[in-house]
Amino acid sequence: MRSKIDDPNFSSGVAIFGSDDVAKKYSMLYFDERGVSRKYDVTMTGNQLKWWRDEPSFSQRFTIAIQDGGNNMVGVGEMSREGATWEKDLALTFVRLS
Repeated sequence: MRSKIDDPNFSSGVAIFGSDDVAKKYSMLYFDERGVSRKYDVTMTGNQLKWWRDEPSFSQRFTIAIQDGGNNMVGVGEMSREGATWEKDLALTFVRLS
């Protein structure tokens, strides 16, 4: 998955989704142009795709609801720094163009 937002405050990135067929677990490796790299756990249940990382210094979670037969995806992210209360992070809406 490639990500690019036309705003200089957001870095372009790439994510690779994969699975472990024996453990039946999914993960995502993310890296971006800042040199940031992270591993997330991933689940897909019904129409929801979720990924998260539990790292004491900076935890993140993101949930995408797939709607309208897959033509729209609405994503909401949260983050927690140093174990503090979760706060709102990035919110994105994806719309299929064709």
